[in-house]
Amino acid sequence: MDLPVMPPVKPMLAKSVAKIPPDMQYEAKWDGFRAIVFRDGAEIELGSRTGKPLTRYFPELVAALQERVPRRCVLDGEIVIAREGRLDFDALTERIHPAASRVRTLAERTPASFVAFDLLALEDESLLDVALTDRRALLARALDGVSAPVHLAPATTDIEVARRWFEQYEGAGLDGVIAKPPALRYRQDERLMFKIKHERTADVVVAGYRLHKSGPVVGSLLLGLYDDRGRLQHVGVSAAFPMKRRAELIDELEPLRLPDAADHPWAAWAQEEAHESARLPGAPSRWSGKKDLSWVPLRPDRVAEVAYDHMENGARFRHTARFRRWRPDRTPESCTYAQLDEPVRYDLAEVFGTAG
Repeated sequence: MDLPVMPPVKPMLAKSVAKIPPDMQYEAKWDGFRAIVFRDGAEIELGSRTGKPLTRYFPELVAALQERVPRRCVLDGEIVIAREGRLDFDALTERIHPAASRVRTLAERTPASFVAFDLLALEDESLLDVALTDRRALLARALDGVSAPVHLAPATTDIEVARRWFEQYEGAGLDGVIAKPPALRYRQDERLMFKIKHERTADVVVAGYRLHKSGPVVGSLLLGLYDDRGRLQHVGVSAAFPMKRRAELIDELEPLRLPDAADHPWAAWAQEEAHESARLPGAPSRWSGKKDLSWVPLRPDRVAEVAYDHMENGARFRHTARFRRWRPDRTPESCTYAQLDEPVRYDLAEVFGTAG
């Protein structure tokens, strides 16, 4: 491979802001694996955000890219998997598997797509120092008429359209809106773009915690919601606390600490088969490796309000929830899935139909 921009490339990043800023280029924020595509003739490499190759996990994309993108190019985009008209991040994580046979099976069962939103090189020219507006125009020409599973990401300079996308696209499983300055040059690993994500709040049961790696202070709170059968399901964690606050939480939660998990709703957490029928902390995962997943059980009596962006498959918080406050006025039993705001469904095909 001999391209004007060579792997590894660390993609340009975005910083969070509360509102959609004016006078920008706007795009959807995709909920998938960020990937840099390098193509030099028959050679294709998919680089991850960390620079490690993803190529072996998505053989169907390698074949599709060879047929659908320019023979010499470097594209920035997102690998996604869609099910029933919306993105499915869980299906995507299943693809990172050591067994090639398993990867091949999943490639046939749940094929992935690539959504391109930037062009870093074309033929023998690096575009890293070219303004975003010009890179977008070149990208649109390079992918003119492209077909699934490769897509050109929708983009607009109309802030009213961006606001509409922010509301509508969540129903297709997207994560918000990205705003990019029109004159922006491509700068690796720098947060020069802006992301606007959905934020909601929910009242949750704090049913345990994990210790921080630095010592006997709280690392993360384990959060639960009751399902319609009255079972407490583990839905995620809240973890962003200053060190002083982590130490204070140990003392605050001490009266709720149980000697062991025997009488806890998540008592079966260490049994692998128990995770098949319930959401419990410590679920075995290829991501966790040898990480210590043990936790300190708490009597599930304390309620907290947390902020979250969206739910994954309606079952758990997609990202780490942000602690807002304790809710002594709420009972644990009132913390159910019924309180969660569900976005109006929106077909992912409609999103791709607005690439323009």
